[in-house]
Amino acid sequence: MASSSSTTTTSKKFQVPATRHKPPKQQEELEENEEEESLEHFDDFTLASSWERFISEIEAVCRLWMSDGPINLLEKGAILLDNSSSLYKVKSEMKYAMKSYYMEYYFETNPNVKDGDWNFDLHDLQLCFGVKEFLVIAPQSASGVLLDAPEASKLLSAVAIALSNCSSLWPAFVPVHDPSRKAYIGIQSMGTVFTRRFEADRIGSQVPVKLMHLEGLYELFVSKFAYSTLDLSIHNFKVRCTMKLTYRTLPCDDDYMKGFGGEKSGENLSGEKSNGMQWDVDCSWSEWYSAEDPVKAFELVAILSEKMVESSMEMAELENASPHEAEKWLISPRISPNLLEGSKGNWVGFASQLRFLVDALEMSFQAQFLEDFVSVENAGADNLKSLAVPPPTVRDRVLKELFIDGVEFSNFTDDGHKTARAIKGAPREFLFAQFCLHALWFGNCNIRAISVLWLEFVREVRWCWEETQLLPRMPTNGPIDLSTCLINQKLQMLAICIEKKSQQTEDYEDCIGSLDHIESMSEEESVVGDDSSIKPTPSDDIPGIVDRKPGIVDLFNDKSSDLTRRGSAGIVDSMMLLKSYQSMHVPFTQEPPLMTEDMHEERLQAVEALGDSFVRHPYAMHVIIIIYILLDKRIVFRFLCSIMQADILQNYWLLVVLDMSAFKAANPDAVFEDFIRWHSPGDWEEDEPVDHGSSSSSTALEKDRWPPRGRLSKRMSEQGNLWRKIWDRAPALPASEQKPLLDPNREGEKVLHYLETLQPHQLLEQMVCTAFRAAADTLILTSYGELKQMETEIQQLYVTMATTLRPLQVNRLSAESNTFEDLRRVSAAFERVEKLMTLGASLQRKFRRAPRLAREIFNGYYDFSISKMESLAEQIVEKGFDMKLELRNQERELLSNMFVPPTASQSWRKVLSMGNLLNGHEPIVREIVFSLRDKTTGNHYAAHSGSFSHKKEIETYRMYICGTSNDLRVALSVASCD
Repeated sequence: MASSSSTTTTSKKFQVPATRHKPPKQQEELEENEEEESLEHFDDFTLASSWERFISEIEAVCRLWMSDGPINLLEKGAILLDNSSSLYKVKSEMKYAMKSYYMEYYFETNPNVKDGDWNFDLHDLQLCFGVKEFLVIAPQSASGVLLDAPEASKLLSAVAIALSNCSSLWPAFVPVHDPSRKAYIGIQSMGTVFTRRFEADRIGSQVPVKLMHLEGLYELFVSKFAYSTLDLSIHNFKVRCTMKLTYRTLPCDDDYMKGFGGEKSGENLSGEKSNGMQWDVDCSWSEWYSAEDPVKAFELVAILSEKMVESSMEMAELENASPHEAEKWLISPRISPNLLEGSKGNWVGFASQLRFLVDALEMSFQAQFLEDFVSVENAGADNLKSLAVPPPTVRDRVLKELFIDGVEFSNFTDDGHKTARAIKGAPREFLFAQFCLHALWFGNCNIRAISVLWLEFVREVRWCWEETQLLPRMPTNGPIDLSTCLINQKLQMLAICIEKKSQQTEDYEDCIGSLDHIESMSEEESVVGDDSSIKPTPSDDIPGIVDRKPGIVDLFNDKSSDLTRRGSAGIVDSMMLLKSYQSMHVPFTQEPPLMTEDMHEERLQAVEALGDSFVRHPYAMHVIIIIYILLDKRIVFRFLCSIMQADILQNYWLLVVLDMSAFKAANPDAVFEDFIRWHSPGDWEEDEPVDHGSSSSSTALEKDRWPPRGRLSKRMSEQGNLWRKIWDRAPALPASEQKPLLDPNREGEKVLHYLETLQPHQLLEQMVCTAFRAAADTLILTSYGELKQMETEIQQLYVTMATTLRPLQVNRLSAESNTFEDLRRVSAAFERVEKLMTLGASLQRKFRRAPRLAREIFNGYYDFSISKMESLAEQIVEKGFDMKLELRNQERELLSNMFVPPTASQSWRKVLSMGNLLNGHEPIVREIVFSLRDKTTGNHYAAHSGSFSHKKEIETYRMYICGTSNDLRVALSVASCD
């Protein structure tokens, strides 16, 4: 190009005669002239214009991008666009006339794939003009557009010349006018005599009424190529038309739900009637808070198939067509941005309150007593004055729900997760778990509010103890569950003590009533009924001793034993005593001793302090037996576990001393062998039966045979057997006369002392464990459909909680511990699961009759959230969640029900002006593509000669229209022969 430039001067040529010798001076001048002549043969760019240099720079960049190709450009750092999965861009900066510009090249990794007009991954310019790869050149300014029309035309011409020099077919665009108008001008060389020109603009307000309807939009397109504009409606042009309609449901909020209520109730997608209540009223967390509906709305995209339109009347008919006739229906959920991790919105749920509880745990080390947090007048309590405490009315309401409105324990079920027991907290329905859940929402869960609520809670517990009122939400039987936190164990112990205390009072009142009845009897009645009125000798009036009622005794006419048999629970089927023809009786035995975790630790420490010197004493065994009979057999057992020999422990003979005493009382004529037959059947060897014929008759004979035939095992028949020694020394005492293993008065007071003197950090440690477990157990009660990812997340959450909360369960926490940050990370993980659970529950309720839609939407969002977390970790800006899911034919009616016909009283209703209504709702956006195709031969666009003479059909006119009733955008591309 520079060689033909007008700025290049004409070269001068000099010829030197070869036949004549020149003097030295002339020869020197001749050489200088020849050197000057050789220099004038080079092109001189120093005089080229800045515009030419700008074109050359654009050409160089384009040639570089063309030579690299998409693969090399990706390796050099091409950027993937946010709203696309296959469209990348590269950028280059340049200057011209003291101004800075940037040029971007947009390309696809697989450009050979044919995309339709409504591919949702398309760039805005691809959608407007139907192009694939393209260039955009714009100024580096705040607006990014060119406001000066001549400058825009000159810039576009420079790009066109550069692309022509490169033999490139890339279309080029320049943004013009105001940025809000999204206006562009562009040009593309089609490699033939044709050139395509582009133009796009937008009307932001006051759209002409005619352009609100399909008829007017059709005439607008036809006017671009019609010969006459007098009356376009009477001319017929074969125009291709395709259309996409987008509808949006009303927001899923309170106002939306109220539209269903009142006198008329609407039917939602699940086919159920709505009564205007919150969307999560039947969710497990609704007792504690009302969650924001994560699904704000749904967008329905209806795509109509391409049609050949010949008149504006056909467009008018198309405007009245129903969206149900569309070729495709696609649904797109609008998910709340607060659902994303790291969002700036305020998400209210269990996770947010658990963070406050962790903060309270960190502050709990600042004082030794809970009363110090309640009284802000104490020294060093300045940071507590800003912590709010709810009024007494709120506190009383919480206590009323805990104690007065508490349900009986028999109504509870173990509905926790299968791995929840790995977390040392109270089960969800237990009293302490309910206290923790209430504390999460009491005064924003600060340490001062928790202290106030706990002190009042303990006062209510003491009142229940003193008034012998059963503790609500606590079991009154069974062993202490050592897998729960210590506070729950103590409350369970107290509930059992209250129950036994109540039984003791009832037994005492029954005994007093019986004595009064006997004294009121006549002397004759008293004498006659003397034998029948015999009762077991009551124990001394010692606090904590419970007299057991005698068991049901079947004496089988054994008059001699009726007077001495005590504590029988009934006979043993087909078992007779060896030394007397009497049935064997099962004795009442004491229940195993009840001990909490700290009681076990205290007794083990006492055993370790005592050492093994006690066992070597000659009378040690006798003392142990006496202690075992009168006190607690578990004490002796754990003592022996620490210091006795292994061969003695294997026989565990001390564990049966009380059972021997009870068996002797229930069977006065029993011998040692009878006890072994009942207590340890494996140590009694039966003789082989003699064949008497049929099996049924032999069985009957064996039952009637007395005495039973058999013998003790070798282990039990050895000389000096400890079992027999204990049997010989054990007295005949029924369980009702043995010293109880549990003193309810003493143990109850010990429990209350523990609760009243609990240190703040000890309380908060157990509250954190219980609150995490109870909150998670509450969440999983919600129905969320068949979502495998949700089950995996829940399982992982429980494992994470159990691992992180372990230091709190073994009392290894300190004020400087790093566990607080771990707890906050667990709170973040809990929030993620809670949000996913909320999304799953919302989708399950909206698509109860279309579970596939709920499952596909959840899976799509779940994958998006995973990629979002990875992007946050790598500090990459990720696009928002945008999913399009195609509906099946049977699902269309279900989705259509979400568009409830509007009523006149609803304020959101507008004047309908666009047509294509869906249950009375007009589309929020209507997009149309008009196109006209012509053959290149035999028309006024193409030349009759040249290389492009074969028959081919090209798109000569294309118009993309996107608009609503108050917004219209039009993009036009025209192919012409230059």
